[in-house]
Amino acid sequence: MSEIKITLPDGSVKAVANGTTGYEIARSISEGLARNALSIEVNGEIRDLSRPISADASIRIFTWNDKGGKYAFWHSSAHLLAEALEALYPGVKFGIGPPIENGFYYDVDLNGQPFGEEDLVKVEQKMLELAKTNSAFVRKDVSKADAIRFFTEKGDPYKIELLQDLADGTITFYQQGNFTDLCRGPHIPTTSPIKAVKLLNVAGAYWRGNEKNKMLTRIYGITFPKQKELEEYLLLLEEAKKRDHRKLGKELELFAFSEKVGMGLPLWLPKGTVLRERLEQFMRRAQVKAGYDPVVTPHIGGKSLYVTSGHYEKYGKDSFQPIHTPDEGEEFLLKPMNCPHHCEIYKVKPRSYKDLPIRLAEFGTVYRYEQSGELHGLTRVRGFTQDDAHIFCRPDQVKEEFIKVIDLVLHVFTSLGFDQYTAQVSLRDPENKQKYIGEDALWDRAEREIQEAADERGLKTVAVKGEAAFYGPKLDFMVRDALGRSWQLGTIQVDYQLPQRFELEYIGSDNQKHRPVMIHRAPFGSLERFVAVLIEHCAGNFPLWLSPEQVAVLPISEKFNTYAQEVLNVLKESDIRGFLDDRDEKIGRKIRDAEVTKVPFMLIVGEKEVAERKVAVRLHGKGDQGSVSLDEFARQYAREFALPV
Repeated sequence: MSEIKITLPDGSVKAVANGTTGYEIARSISEGLARNALSIEVNGEIRDLSRPISADASIRIFTWNDKGGKYAFWHSSAHLLAEALEALYPGVKFGIGPPIENGFYYDVDLNGQPFGEEDLVKVEQKMLELAKTNSAFVRKDVSKADAIRFFTEKGDPYKIELLQDLADGTITFYQQGNFTDLCRGPHIPTTSPIKAVKLLNVAGAYWRGNEKNKMLTRIYGITFPKQKELEEYLLLLEEAKKRDHRKLGKELELFAFSEKVGMGLPLWLPKGTVLRERLEQFMRRAQVKAGYDPVVTPHIGGKSLYVTSGHYEKYGKDSFQPIHTPDEGEEFLLKPMNCPHHCEIYKVKPRSYKDLPIRLAEFGTVYRYEQSGELHGLTRVRGFTQDDAHIFCRPDQVKEEFIKVIDLVLHVFTSLGFDQYTAQVSLRDPENKQKYIGEDALWDRAEREIQEAADERGLKTVAVKGEAAFYGPKLDFMVRDALGRSWQLGTIQVDYQLPQRFELEYIGSDNQKHRPVMIHRAPFGSLERFVAVLIEHCAGNFPLWLSPEQVAVLPISEKFNTYAQEVLNVLKESDIRGFLDDRDEKIGRKIRDAEVTKVPFMLIVGEKEVAERKVAVRLHGKGDQGSVSLDEFARQYAREFALPV
């Protein structure tokens, strides 16, 4: 039998027999690794440990501590959920059941059988019972005809519909116990590692995300190899509920939604508007220092603009319907993105190589049609504002400009307390190039430039295929919040395609016409989504400079209202935001209300403070801090009250 070369993560190479499995390689490294191994990555593809490897390959073996291990674990758990449902609800039909960032879900058609939150415990118990059988996940290649025959006999129209999109020779089944499913994998070796199960909730989901299709029952769940880990996760979930931006947004009076205005179109209330404007002021100041020029573009654009850019072909069906005017053939779209408008701004006059780079920045509101079932607070809306900018530069300036944008993104993270992040180099899918526009050579160049810029800044990066924008690769920043959840915040993209499509030019030093390169960047991304993540990250306790109300002035009784108003006036002269609570309430009630609304500072004034022209300082969540003069108070916290430098 011939040998193949296996390259391990540390760079060492092992010679093994052709057809050796991932499990056998894990065992050759150590028995402990073999016991804990859940899946294997072979040349970038996550696979079952039981699959033979038939060519030279770079491999990485995943355990529960790895993302790839959890992916296979939760994918297998979705199949275990399906097996339990099939045992308890005869005639159930199955849609899709993928792993997600935390856990998994399965979309099912229960044939009209009632199912609600109260049924979840019964299914959990069945899953644990089945897990103990130690059933192997067995992969089997199946012809398309046999696969269709199997699901026809089973009476499952959803799997038959999925099969229509698959080519013969690419179809695989997985079986564990009495359950067989259409699936590419990967899966863990057996069901036995699944020791703790929690089905979290039940929701409705249209089949294939299409509102015209049948509404299926979506069951969300999560599993762990240890009960203790499940208990810790459930505690985090409880904390996440307390931090839910929708709940805090209402309690802190930041934003609201109105059915009459429309789903997914947030209304910013006064306090939320202050928060939003402070973020904009912070970014505008940083952009001025970095040499950006502000621009403003309309909320609509001619359809031809987006046909030229390629956005209409790629995303036209996800946009709002065109706006027709009385003029025949004239169509507009609600602006789904800002970059085509900025290309047209670049073209308003001839450009020289000496003019570049040109950096155009806009807080531009864009509109994209999201299905009602996908809307979620501020994180998924139909109208949102991007801190968008587009840099037009010469090819020799790309890396330098890209590095400057990285520095700007990191400045944002530092100023807002996001200190845990990774950088994801989002590449195109080499197996599905029709999703993208442009020449291979330009894509290769852009991907190389992004990686070089990230390396030069010392960023730890992971490369992910298939996550690029349709016109170019990008660097996405994945931020971990206070609860350890990962969010994509901030993106930088290198684009050689739009300058070609819009025929952008500059005159070079050789007096010839050349194409500029575009860099798209949005450190916040969507302001709406950024605010949602920020609320949950800091549980509504915003940095002092960002807090909508920085100070509450609380007179002990109405006798001290005049002095309290004087205190507030002095604060305002120092650009400190505050309010006077002059209600006819006891001071204890005023303090409690200020604590609930998370006002950072409470300045309490009574007889002693009036006599000495001082304020008694109380910090949110920390209690009394003693009395100081007004001037001393403003001087002591001046830097924290102001925008970050």
